[in-house]
Amino acid sequence: VVLEPIGGGAQPPQPAPPVMDQVQQTFIPSVLLVRTGQPVQFKNNDDVLHNVRVREDATREPSFNVAIPTGETYTHTFARDGFYDVGCDIHPGMSAQIMATSSPYMTVADASGAFTIANVPNGPYAAIAYSGPDTIRKEINVAAGSATVDLRK
Repeated sequence: VVLEPIGGGAQPPQPAPPVMDQVQQTFIPSVLLVRTGQPVQFKNNDDVLHNVRVREDATREPSFNVAIPTGETYTHTFARDGFYDVGCDIHPGMSAQIMATSSPYMTVADASGAFTIANVPNGPYAAIAYSGPDTIRKEINVAAGSATVDLRK
């Protein structure tokens, strides 16, 4: 779920780079939310060599493909909003997904569809929910205090 501010304006920078790690031949987390134009770290804390192959989901265009030895880190900045598929060519069973967005207001909903996004300033937003191939978009207005948003079709 992403809240995109309507009307633009400067957005706060991310407090720290998000991290995708490789542990026990698994990408952790399996879904990573990142800010477009800001750094992301890819680590290998496994005891074997891995590579990280990232492709844009919509175009299948490669973003990068790098080997990451044990204990090393690679930093990448995503230039475009969108979904990216992550894999390891050395271990084909490893996969993950990245969602890059220019908005700092994003989260992954729980299994029931509930979510919380903290510290959202008052104002108009486009609330966008992605679920598999479906996208739901609704314009909302955030006001002081907590709010409930229904993003069902």
